[in-house]
Amino acid sequence: MEQRITLITLGVSDLARAKRFYEALGWRGQEVEETVFFQAGGLGLVLWSREKLARDCGLEPQAAGGFGGITLAHNVRSEAEVDALLATVERAGGTITKPAATNAIGFYSGAFVDPDGHAWEIAHNPGFPLAEDGTLTLPDFGAA
Repeated sequence: MEQRITLITLGVSDLARAKRFYEALGWRGQEVEETVFFQAGGLGLVLWSREKLARDCGLEPQAAGGFGGITLAHNVRSEAEVDALLATVERAGGTITKPAATNAIGFYSGAFVDPDGHAWEIAHNPGFPLAEDGTLTLPDFGAA
């Protein structure tokens, strides 16, 4: 398997509501056959029925809610951007689960869940530089 991710699909209970939420954050997508596709840098973020997604993966649908063991992250270029984006999330109907603060290892972040409970972190980490196009480059953790 090549080391890459091409699509992230979020199972949602109300496609129209989920689409409105992400559009309120400034995302622009295309709706095709009850599925919304957003270009997110070099990958796609997809909104699709939670039930259909579970069945498509050979799983039984379960109720939304609770932590699903995954967090999506959106890194930004400044602490002010973290604060501004979290304010936008709240106005759009998201729930702030962790107010922005500097953590023990020195980066500034906060967290929220979207209307379907998908967890997101918004972070400014100077050690994870962003290119002009928003591409993240991980540092060499072995370098002294």
